[in-house]
Amino acid sequence: MEPFSRLTSVAAPLVRANVDTDAIIPSREIRSVSKTGLADGLFAGWRYTEIGGRTPDPAFVLNDPAYAGAQILLGGENFGCGSSREHAAWALAEYGFRAIVAPSFNPIFFNNCVRNGIVPVVLAAERVAVLAAAVAEDPQGRRVTVSLEDMRIAGPDGEPTPFELGDEQREMLRHGLDAIDLTLRWRDEIAAFRQADRSRRPWIYLTAPSPTSRSEVA
Repeated sequence: MEPFSRLTSVAAPLVRANVDTDAIIPSREIRSVSKTGLADGLFAGWRYTEIGGRTPDPAFVLNDPAYAGAQILLGGENFGCGSSREHAAWALAEYGFRAIVAPSFNPIFFNNCVRNGIVPVVLAAERVAVLAAAVAEDPQGRRVTVSLEDMRIAGPDGEPTPFELGDEQREMLRHGLDAIDLTLRWRDEIAAFRQADRSRRPWIYLTAPSPTSRSEVA
């Protein structure tokens, strides 16, 4: 994953409560288990004028040229509710979103975001509304900054607001690590423990019989 330190970007407002994962990426748009090929299906039910089609609905925010290049999404309460499909985070990441700002998130979706390089920022509903109104005046010029360096988000008015993430979640995002990468940072310590434990308790470390011994048994 690409490390995240600080981002200043166009912010697209989609301030609706209970945006579920089927709205983020409808099941009909999931045609593989790959992390790629999902961006076109992102918000397909709202983004296009007909089911299964690709004619942009001009009323949807992501089709508005004023919000072109948005890497920050402003959402509503309980964002990412519904099924636990990780495809929702994959589709958002492939489209280009690096941060989602909302008053609350579904916990599984929140963790899926972290594991896929998207910063989930929990911010009071009133502050999200202020940001959405501020950027709407000039989306390309009035940008939003999300910083993991000092754990703050700032809108066009320049007023920084703190937000929180767990230490492990912040480390994963700042260094571009997934859960396996995070564990492998301790590989030397893990190897040392296994070696010492093998000496203390050799009976729990099974050794596969050699081909010769297998044939002798047969």
